[in-house]
Amino acid sequence: MNSPESEHPTNSPDSTGFPRQFARTRRFSLGVPRHFTVSPDGSRVLFVRTVSGTDPIGRLWQHEDGTERLLVDPALLVGNPSGAIPEEERLRRERARERSEGVVSYATDAAARLVAFALSGALWAVRTEGGTPFSVPAAGPVVDPRPSPDGRHIAYVSRRSFHVVELGGADPTRADPSGIAPSGGTDRQLARAEGPDISYGLAEYVAAESMQRMRGYWWAPDSRHVLVARVDTGPVERRYLGDPADPTRPPRAVPYPAAGTPNAEVTLQIVSLEGDRVDVEWDRKAYEYLVDAGWDAHGPYLAVQSRDQRTVRTLAVDPATGATEVLHERTDSAWVELVGGTPARTASGALVLPEDDGDTRYLTVGGRRVTPDGLQLCAVLGVEGERVLFTASDDPLETHVWRHEPGHGCRRLSRDPGRYTGVGRGGTVVLAGATPRGEEVGVLREPGPNAAATDDDARYQVISSLAEEPLVTPRPRHLRLGERQLHGALFLPSWHEEGAGKLPVLLDPYGGPALQVVGQHRGWTGCVSQWFAEQGFAVLVVDGRGTPNRGPAWEKAIHGDQLTPALEDQIDALRAAGARFADLDLTRVAIRGWSFGGFLAAAAVLHHPDVFHAAVAGAPPTDQRLYDTHWKERYLGHPEEHPENYARSSLIGHGHLLRRPLLLVHGLADDNVAAAHTLRFSAELLAAGKPHSVLPLPGATHLPADDAVNEQLLHFQRDFLLDALARGTDGE
Repeated sequence: MNSPESEHPTNSPDSTGFPRQFARTRRFSLGVPRHFTVSPDGSRVLFVRTVSGTDPIGRLWQHEDGTERLLVDPALLVGNPSGAIPEEERLRRERARERSEGVVSYATDAAARLVAFALSGALWAVRTEGGTPFSVPAAGPVVDPRPSPDGRHIAYVSRRSFHVVELGGADPTRADPSGIAPSGGTDRQLARAEGPDISYGLAEYVAAESMQRMRGYWWAPDSRHVLVARVDTGPVERRYLGDPADPTRPPRAVPYPAAGTPNAEVTLQIVSLEGDRVDVEWDRKAYEYLVDAGWDAHGPYLAVQSRDQRTVRTLAVDPATGATEVLHERTDSAWVELVGGTPARTASGALVLPEDDGDTRYLTVGGRRVTPDGLQLCAVLGVEGERVLFTASDDPLETHVWRHEPGHGCRRLSRDPGRYTGVGRGGTVVLAGATPRGEEVGVLREPGPNAAATDDDARYQVISSLAEEPLVTPRPRHLRLGERQLHGALFLPSWHEEGAGKLPVLLDPYGGPALQVVGQHRGWTGCVSQWFAEQGFAVLVVDGRGTPNRGPAWEKAIHGDQLTPALEDQIDALRAAGARFADLDLTRVAIRGWSFGGFLAAAAVLHHPDVFHAAVAGAPPTDQRLYDTHWKERYLGHPEEHPENYARSSLIGHGHLLRRPLLLVHGLADDNVAAAHTLRFSAELLAAGKPHSVLPLPGATHLPADDAVNEQLLHFQRDFLLDALARGTDGE
């Protein structure tokens, strides 16, 4: 089957260079503003952005009065801004799916006047009022530096120990035009790692990977105390990741708590700058997961979760004794869904929490629901006074930023279609959205809850995105498919004329929890789907049961079975689309995906060879027992108590069913979905006499970072699928 790029050279968009562009722009993430901080008075916005859509070096900027000012250019500070970094920092970036280098994260004091950041393991700071960045002496390679609220100290982690460095006697609220660090600063090691399995101030694996808690310590408002997590990975099973392409390099041991095995032991301590410690006490046997923590004007607080994830408690902490008091308890017969930014408290002490009831996830403040039926809470972005900034969705295709204020109710701040997030302070809100036009960021100065929406244009300033414009423009047709009204998007070749001929079909799903790919926005996934369409496919993307923002019942329909509902929805959507569009050739259907999508793709050709005729499965979790405790037990329970859930949701044990062409792709350095998933499954297929293909990626993690690999992967998948479908669909 010839590529349509040669068949339709005059009608096709410039898709020939798309794979290279996709790779060198790091999925079009470079040049996009991100990591926003707003000053208390709302006049200034800090953010990170590279200087072009292909430049990988993140720089720190400040936006004020419509003008951008460069605060930190890593190329001027260190010889190699992308040089060696501590292993802990590399893992943090991997967990955060960070694709850039240079300044990738930062933290500020309460006034947003002092900014701390790490470059190649060194500690740096800059004052936003002026002056140049200055280095701060540290005890060793630096991870996650964070200034105290008053700006007089910077906390950080080095070699798994917790440190605080004093910036000296200079007034932290004034600029230092010399660019020289204040003299007289002292470094204090407030918590020393007692052994190689101990760390202070870092998030453990399941917190970062499955709970989205990337932090391990929290400053007190008085700037004299810190709430610090102590993690002991001694009980956790080890995995040994090596590089088969370099047999001289020894493997590294990675603590990985597979489903049903022990977790890391996580405790909390309140540490003073003088070195005093208070242990925080709670029933860690019943609630072994530390979901989140914080420290506000009312004191320290935390959220803890039971191992079966059916109970989450919000606890207040007495900073003098470490004793805890239950403020709130959430329960659910399946699992309690964790919502980012919660728990939180308003200035009056009212708890800000989610609440699931019926088919709606509500926002509650002080125990009272403040959002209407059908508006699905996504995340709490921040609390200022009694006002709560949050994201929510009343249409699964869109996510918007909302503000709740007592006496005025809820107001939607983002206006155009898209998926938005944001941050707000001092009457200013930064709205960062993926829209149908691409990534857009605006600074909205709020006039008050009673102002007319049409007045917003006069108070809206744009922070420019420097991302490249994709060579392929997505042209999705949004559909509601089947009895369950599944949200889908159909991508057809731009050169295709309806009725001119049948097109092979490519399903391109993720289809799993916590991620939607169908929406009113132009994301990188839509660009890739359109590129595959330009190669001659009708590409169908569907969000089925288990995906977010259609209510708790929709999300929890996969409880106990992560495969059957998800696969049924893909098949139902395919048949419904085929009935509606006569040009879809249902005798030639392929499916591709990565991670959960890869699992879904492989399962499709195993269990439904009558429907699916070829598959590409990237990093597929083939044996659910090999995945981590918090993520997998959430959906399938403990494997010793519910082994049947793991058997029905795994590919292992079903390899003998394969009748269709299958390509397995896996990074050999993947510490999320270990390469063992693919290698063991391949061995099972081989033993059963089932031909298949395996593409190993040496040195690649769960999301391959090598530009050449990412470019060629698109070509390789296309060629495999076109060849497989061209060879016929008899399956023998």
